[in-house]
Amino acid sequence: MKILIVDTYYAAFLARLYAEHDGLAQEDYPLQLQTLLKACFGTSDFYSYHLNKLGCEAQDLVVNSVPLQKMWAKKNNVPLSDLALKVPHRLFRLPVIGSYLANLPGLMDVAVAQIKAYQPDVLYCQDLSFFPPEVLKELKQHVRLIVGQIACPLPPEAFLKGYDLILTSFPHFVDRLRNLGVASEYFRIGFDERVLSVLGEVHKEIDFSFVGGISRHHGGAIPLLEYLTAQTDLRVFGYGAASLPASSPILSRHGGEVWGMAMYRALARSRITLNRHINVAENNANNMRLFEATGVGSLLLTDRKDNLHELFEIDKEVLAYSSKEEAAELVKYYLAHPEEAQQIAEAGQRRTLRDHTYTKRMEELVPILKRHVGAS
Repeated sequence: MKILIVDTYYAAFLARLYAEHDGLAQEDYPLQLQTLLKACFGTSDFYSYHLNKLGCEAQDLVVNSVPLQKMWAKKNNVPLSDLALKVPHRLFRLPVIGSYLANLPGLMDVAVAQIKAYQPDVLYCQDLSFFPPEVLKELKQHVRLIVGQIACPLPPEAFLKGYDLILTSFPHFVDRLRNLGVASEYFRIGFDERVLSVLGEVHKEIDFSFVGGISRHHGGAIPLLEYLTAQTDLRVFGYGAASLPASSPILSRHGGEVWGMAMYRALARSRITLNRHINVAENNANNMRLFEATGVGSLLLTDRKDNLHELFEIDKEVLAYSSKEEAAELVKYYLAHPEEAQQIAEAGQRRTLRDHTYTKRMEELVPILKRHVGAS
């Protein structure tokens, strides 16, 4: 199978990466793409690398990186309007300006041109909100199977119905999507073991950390973090601090944004690290931090969920809390008992490296894709 994996990266990460690599925006397309993938942001090349190892022909697109896509457009003689790239998306909703700007060639046009040029059997979209319904309809003339993957709030129904199949690590989303008439299957996320060779040996100098975002989707995170800041020596890393009030105690413990390998390094430096699922996860464990934290050998303290025991053995491979008070008690106990903490952390890492790697996940994904391609 030829598989084209389409992803979007956080704007803050892209801005930082290009700022740290002077002149990168002027480099050719392959070098820019390789630099982006080497940074290990999100799922990076975790899908394509292991799919290629399994005999597929897989490639990645990062469709919202303006310098990257501008370079591809230039090399392939695809029109691209600088005006369309610079105007805030909200202006597209204005009747006159919006209709004018929508007709200017922009990032969407470049992505569509890339897909048509590659002619994949499977278009695998990591961001279900990027392609509007009319574009998905057009792409179906060039692609046998359009697949989406989601672990965040669902976009509008019209966006969902443009996909032939949606995979999700939220068990509760499967029936919801099927009830909309969209084929859906449960598919877990994981950890790429190659991260460990890039990390090398890391000294654990942080007793307790939280590495992640603070946003409107993390409704219970801020009270939890503020409580743990008062009760423990919690250190916080990630995006969203600017949205906190000046009085928040989190700010004095905040170590700044960390992306890609810097994020993995913050986790690896932590003896214990906290996980908190976004609201839309409801009572299911599924997020990337479960596998990133255990994968790098940190002791994971995560919110208790109904299916957590299916992923890890609680109290032997990970710790689970049901309240902020229980979380604080567990942190204090295991920092006072470092040998027990290390045993659980090592067991959690063994479990992830055995059952939750992207090597395993792609071995699970290929039969799913083949089945649905055959049915299309």
